[in-house]
Amino acid sequence: MVRLPAYAPMLAQLGTLTSVQGDDWAVEMKWDGVRALAYVENGAVRLMSRNGKDITPAYPELQLMAGATGGRAAVLDGEVVAFDEAGRPSFEALQPRMHQRNPAAVAELTRVVPVTYMAFDILHLGDASTVSRPYTDRRELLEGTVRPGYRWQVPVWFADHASRAFDSSRQLGLEGVVCKRMSSPYRPGRRSGEWTKVKNVSAVEVVIGGWKPGGGRRAGMIGSLLLGAYDLRGRLRYVGHVGTGFTQAMLRDLLERLAPLERAEPPFDEVVPREHARDAHWVEPQVVGEVQYAEVTGDGRLRHPSWRGLRPDREPHEATTAELLPGAGDAAAG
Repeated sequence: MVRLPAYAPMLAQLGTLTSVQGDDWAVEMKWDGVRALAYVENGAVRLMSRNGKDITPAYPELQLMAGATGGRAAVLDGEVVAFDEAGRPSFEALQPRMHQRNPAAVAELTRVVPVTYMAFDILHLGDASTVSRPYTDRRELLEGTVRPGYRWQVPVWFADHASRAFDSSRQLGLEGVVCKRMSSPYRPGRRSGEWTKVKNVSAVEVVIGGWKPGGGRRAGMIGSLLLGAYDLRGRLRYVGHVGTGFTQAMLRDLLERLAPLERAEPPFDEVVPREHARDAHWVEPQVVGEVQYAEVTGDGRLRHPSWRGLRPDREPHEATTAELLPGAGDAAAG
């Protein structure tokens, strides 16, 4: 019985196109989904999230991928993606799949919102680790090992031409691109500039530190969330509040999740503006979500944020001010 070693995914830094020019860079499209390592072993597939949680029960259709490697044990890196009616990756469509574990509900969601696994790297094959091999070797090995199927693909990559690929991602309505240095090994569990993500839209992970009651149609429900992110000194900074982008189902689910986490005092390591703190229900900073925003103000607050959904694949400490803008983490820590 094969037992593959455990790996942690390599992470990309946020950057700009100017930092990834040259013929030593490969470019991949950025998929708006959930990162997952796929352990293909003993005729089955085990899916592990970025924060090390077993998410296999949420995506039963990906068990068909067990035959994709020709009977060879493998560890693949990729993204679980749901597509909308226009064929674009949709994080919103994926939301109910991310949280559901009830077998009957999962079966229905599998029929209504099927997912696809986009495999973009290979970390282990047979009895050998491949992480020390350069990107180009790993991609060649991946493409020669994984046979694409109905619910899994090996997406293409491009040599150089980061600007052209980025323009294409925008035209296709994708999240952006990830540029990877061709000579780089895979560095498990590390965030490295050898992988640089360039986004079409500004989105960031945040920690929920509290909520304010709603009025009107939201009476008795959450009206807005109070958000935080950790700076380089480990302080939870207040980065703003969000009151748009929610469905009624999202608001009900959030209230159920946050109610048991209530606390008397704000969890933030700075004073929250009075107009935002008034009538607030403070909570332990344990729930991570994602928001899209227009820009970051000079005092580190998000302008015009819109809620995208919960991120159960992230730990609170991963929501950092460094992700707001390149260099923002240094400014916040100063």
